[in-house]
Amino acid sequence: MRRRILKALVREGALSEQQVEQALALEEETGQGFDRIIRDKGWVTEERFLTVVHRKTLWPYERNLGRAKVPPEFVERVPLSVARKHNLVCVGKDAEGVYKIATCEPFNYHSMDEIAALLEAETRPVLSGRSEITALLNRAYAGRGENLGDAINALEGAVDEELITFEEDQEDAENLLDDQDKGPIIRLVNKIIFDGYRMRSSDIHFQPLEERLQVRYRIDGILYNKDEIPRQYQDAVITRLKVMSKMDIAERRLPQDGRASCRIGDVEVDIRFNSVPTAYGERIVLRLLDKSSKTYNLEEIGLSKDDYRKVSRLIQYQHGIILVTGPTGSGKTTTLYAGLSKINSDTINVITIEDPIEYHLDGISQIQVSEKKGLTFDKGLRALLRQDPDVMMVGEIRDQETARIAIQAALTGHLVFSTLHTNDAPSSVTRLLDIGIEPYLVASSVIAAIAQRLVRVICAECKSEYEPTQEELQEIGLTRDAVPNGLVYLGMGCERCIETGYVGRTAIYEILTVNEAVRERIIARAGASVIREVAIEGGMKTLRADGARKVIEGVSTVEEVLRVTQLDMV
Repeated sequence: MRRRILKALVREGALSEQQVEQALALEEETGQGFDRIIRDKGWVTEERFLTVVHRKTLWPYERNLGRAKVPPEFVERVPLSVARKHNLVCVGKDAEGVYKIATCEPFNYHSMDEIAALLEAETRPVLSGRSEITALLNRAYAGRGENLGDAINALEGAVDEELITFEEDQEDAENLLDDQDKGPIIRLVNKIIFDGYRMRSSDIHFQPLEERLQVRYRIDGILYNKDEIPRQYQDAVITRLKVMSKMDIAERRLPQDGRASCRIGDVEVDIRFNSVPTAYGERIVLRLLDKSSKTYNLEEIGLSKDDYRKVSRLIQYQHGIILVTGPTGSGKTTTLYAGLSKINSDTINVITIEDPIEYHLDGISQIQVSEKKGLTFDKGLRALLRQDPDVMMVGEIRDQETARIAIQAALTGHLVFSTLHTNDAPSSVTRLLDIGIEPYLVASSVIAAIAQRLVRVICAECKSEYEPTQEELQEIGLTRDAVPNGLVYLGMGCERCIETGYVGRTAIYEILTVNEAVRERIIARAGASVIREVAIEGGMKTLRADGARKVIEGVSTVEEVLRVTQLDMV
């Protein structure tokens, strides 16, 4: 069976014969399953691998385990460490009493046998992604620990004693699900972080107020108030967070930054911490970075077919600047990484300079800016030019000097990617003029400007049709004839989406290619509105127009697109 799957992957061009030989050799050498090896090596995506297995074996493929129920006997009989080690979870029983075991490593027969022995019953495989299995394991086993209210109630009389434990607890990668023997403050903080991860939060806020410490979660770009911690436990919680991130616990008057890593199930999560003093105490914000959840495929970031072809062509240029623009948190880095991953190969040298390095890209040299050590964007960029690069990424053009060096690099045969903070694509071009770059340099170096925003995606579990009003359609620039059957979609709210109606986000784009007409306007120092008109005449779709496409396709809602394109015109 394994050979059939591998041959199918080779036939489809997903694997080479050499990679198959390497995988089988590593399997024998390390004891790891070949299915894990080929995915860990990045040779084939999990989705593609599981799809091929499903097609060849006819084993069920469950892409979403959001509604799956884990039988209580599985939780009782199978230790969490075993389930995590093998990436297995039970998703139910069939009529004959056979347990259905979700796995992302279907040819690890030993693990299936071990689970069958623990359950004392027959099992059969069900295919599912690793992240889905981990999330279901987290939900199933988290119930065995205490909830937030229990943790707070357990704090009485234990705070001072626990603070000593915090200072000594400096593990680099704690597992948040293995905290049963830890003190109540530690369990409380772990539970909050776990809840944030489970709800897909990008950030967790610990905000001191007059009578409480408010915990807030940013989910799909929107901030939600969730838990409240009594005021008397505020200092203990803040101290725990500072110890975890290796901040100075004695310094309470100045902002600080910190960092920590933890494991939630088998998922490694990087956490960045920032503290600032406020009137009611230190406020700390955590940013959660799931190392396993990011994919940087140009095909998967939300581009329409036309825009995908356009961007694919632009990133093949031998020289020039491609600017990606938008507010903080609009997905610019993901777009840049997707472009770099698309063109990266053994035949070119790709180097980046970033602040910070958000995720590590295989085969690409990434440099971290360090203002304290004197490594700024402009100094790093000068150094990069002496590293024989073909493609360079500058995390952000912040000043005239960095802009000048980037433009010089583009004019001397390098392809340069960078970002700016502007509202739309035409404004990124005029921003370079505003910081003092000569028009002829901008016109001859910039080949494209890409503006983007993130819109929330309608939850597939509670997606429902409705007929929009004429006013709604007009606001978004649509006619009723443009909408199939006159119907669009919204999410009604369910357990999976935490009653929000949305799960995840995707990008909408506005791509300005610098053609001759645009180039003439730049040299004439035309304003952004003039450049915008010329670009639209040349075929540029605005952010709102691309958002309208997402509405027609049933990806997002009218309300959501209007929310993120408030400053845009159709």
